[in-house]
Amino acid sequence: MAELAPQELRILVAVAETGGFSAAGTALGLTQSAVSHAVRAAERKIGAVLFSRDRRGARPTPAGEAAVAHARRVLRLLEVLVAEARAAAAPAAGGPEPAGVLRVAAFRSAALHLLPPALERLAARYPGIRPEVRVVRELGAGTAGEVAAGRADLGIATLGGSGGLPSGVLSGALLEEPYSLVHPAGHPDPRSLPFVDWDENCGSYTRAWWRRQDWIPAATVRAEDDGMVLAMVERGLGMAIMPALSLNGAPDTVGIRDLGPDGPVRTVGYVTTPEQAANRAVQALIRELRAGRGVLAA
Repeated sequence: MAELAPQELRILVAVAETGGFSAAGTALGLTQSAVSHAVRAAERKIGAVLFSRDRRGARPTPAGEAAVAHARRVLRLLEVLVAEARAAAAPAAGGPEPAGVLRVAAFRSAALHLLPPALERLAARYPGIRPEVRVVRELGAGTAGEVAAGRADLGIATLGGSGGLPSGVLSGALLEEPYSLVHPAGHPDPRSLPFVDWDENCGSYTRAWWRRQDWIPAATVRAEDDGMVLAMVERGLGMAIMPALSLNGAPDTVGIRDLGPDGPVRTVGYVTTPEQAANRAVQALIRELRAGRGVLAA
């Protein structure tokens, strides 16, 4: 079978991300006909239709989604190859240091409280690594999906949900964080307050615990994210069940009650791909994340 060239991979990714052959050509400095020819050539080599075309543009077929995800990952490996080869060529005591761009996807509370101290230690140890962090809502495929799709080298994700992880990724646990009852400080009966929730909150394993608690009502107030939930609770608008990372640095105006030994917990971990697991920058960040697992106890 004929192999795809890196430029063909770039074109597949550009078409998927821009939604059309003309827009992809503009992004890459190519004509629309050159893009169209490259896509047709790639489809012949693969033996599958990768994009559905109509007047609105081009959208990846299921085969196209798979091809584009692998294309991103292959192109990223080529970038890592260059960065690590250059690092190996530079003389350094103790061997080459990891360097280059490190793409990280994290959900909001992890990006706020778990990543910064790890990145600070990483920068002190390996100044050649340049982290790029994107906050991704932990809904649907979430951060793990960003890794599987080739948009991130490493994701900070919640593990153990009923949906599982995308195929072809590796994961490791970093910490287990308990959930707590959160309410306006000093309120005499927090359980009488309206329940505040947000779509991204926890997963099926924790929701099952909620359903067994007859004192937790259906949510009557919904917020965009955990920061908004905390702000609403602080102003006396309701109570909430929130994980420890979301409560890191909570103000004194918010009361936090332990839910006991049978209360829910969620596992937070990292997700990467088999090929990126060999990336020295990814390995270095995982070490720093593991070293900082005591963040919740601070």
